[in-house]
Amino acid sequence: MAVVLAVAVHLSMVFLHVAPANTLSKKHGQGIDDYVYPEFEQNWKLFAPNPLQQNIAVHARARVAKDDGSTETTGWVNLSKMDGQDIDHNLAPSHIQQNELRRGWEFYRGAHDDKGKPLGLRGELSETYIKRIVMLRFGRELNGGTVERIQVRSATTPVRPPSWSDEKSDAKTEYQVQPWWQIGSADLPGGWDK
Repeated sequence: MAVVLAVAVHLSMVFLHVAPANTLSKKHGQGIDDYVYPEFEQNWKLFAPNPLQQNIAVHARARVAKDDGSTETTGWVNLSKMDGQDIDHNLAPSHIQQNELRRGWEFYRGAHDDKGKPLGLRGELSETYIKRIVMLRFGRELNGGTVERIQVRSATTPVRPPSWSDEKSDAKTEYQVQPWWQIGSADLPGGWDK
């Protein structure tokens, strides 16, 4: 019975999210959005007149505190590539493997202005979400020390047009580097202690 109820609630929330505005979605819009974003968001970019023509990879690095008092900054780790490798040759990749990082990054970019400043509570929530995704990949302990800060960047590379197209594009990768974020106990998934 609990499973049936959970499925009914989930389907109702997603339906209210994608349905045209109505009395329920107007009255409970914030609650519906809180349930749907970012894990269950729907979009139509695949069917857009001008679909996405770029590949966006998310990279992260960490500042690690060592027991001897020194610190180390790791190199950039391509988290998107790690996800791609986990999906390759997997006959049934999970929704999380395929979409968690990508959708989380879209959520983050949509909740920040062009200068990287958070737009209200959604901006703060998206920052926390990205921190948790990165910390799931890195773990609390890294390179013989404790992760104190992380930094995230996106690497955007235009997709080359097909050979038969007259369209021209520059294949140069552009990076958008975010500021260093302090890691606290609230940023650690699974209730890890600091």
